[in-house]
Amino acid sequence: MTEKRPDVATRVSSENNALAEVAAFSDQITANVERVIVGKRQQLELLMVAILCQGHVLIEDVPGTGKTMLARATAVSMGLTFKRLQCTPDLLPNDITGVEIYNQQTNAFEFQPGPVFVNILLTDEINRATPRTQAALLEAMQEGQVTTGGITRKLPAPFVVLATQNPIEYEGTFPLPEAQLDRFLMRISLGYPEAVDEIAILRNQRKQHPIEAIEQVVDGNELLRLRDTLTDVHVDETVERYILTLVRATREHNDIALGASPRGSLALYKMGQARAAIHGRDYVLPDDIKILAPLALSHRLILKPESQLRGRSAQNLVSEILERAALTLEEAPRRA
Repeated sequence: MTEKRPDVATRVSSENNALAEVAAFSDQITANVERVIVGKRQQLELLMVAILCQGHVLIEDVPGTGKTMLARATAVSMGLTFKRLQCTPDLLPNDITGVEIYNQQTNAFEFQPGPVFVNILLTDEINRATPRTQAALLEAMQEGQVTTGGITRKLPAPFVVLATQNPIEYEGTFPLPEAQLDRFLMRISLGYPEAVDEIAILRNQRKQHPIEAIEQVVDGNELLRLRDTLTDVHVDETVERYILTLVRATREHNDIALGASPRGSLALYKMGQARAAIHGRDYVLPDDIKILAPLALSHRLILKPESQLRGRSAQNLVSEILERAALTLEEAPRRA
């Protein structure tokens, strides 16, 4: 007997229900974290975009703006494990990945997992670690695994790195190499709160910090299932060409020595799908790409030295590309 396939209407309804779950999942987490991080709805939404895309986030901001609390509150909201790694120049790769320790009782070496074996890892002031130590995160961030002593071990799923760095203080720091910057899905900044929000922060912490009161609101294990539904979000050919137009423009710009890689194109594509789902849509708009492009591309660019001397910045160049890039609406030629 032949199995009866669901009709198109049933399949579309099922997809819409799944995407509605994504929106509800994100809204619950965002609302809960807002009890701790006041007035930063847009940044919280961007963080959810990254988490849904299985991506890592570089948070570049001055001390005291809530970077640590953001990571901790997000982990608590989903019931996921969380660890904080304070980066210093004397931090070693094994301090991150783990180390083999000889057990005299068993007469064998035993692996002691490092802090990377966690769902959400906050690497505080990542640029204070040496390049050798920073490189210990490359395999973990790209492949969700670490290799020590010739043995490869999978990391827990989901696994997200939230790294912070101070954009002002450079003494005793080591710039992140291009290979590592390219592994961050996006770079965001929380910024100082508005006056009315800062008043709310003062009042919220009158007796105790709100982080001590928030509780889990969703099952973080559902994240893995919800991620798969993002593939149902439609990306029109027009939007695909728009993404490629922006990325290729970074490679051809006179002020840019190294443009965004194909990983940047893929990041922008997936981020567009996640943002659409969070907003309850099953299709990506060009406006999604316009909003996300500076966050997904600017940290992947290397400017020419002479351009830097003229005061150009990656953020300004991406904004310039967005202003010049045309959104072509006509159909692309199809292959025969």
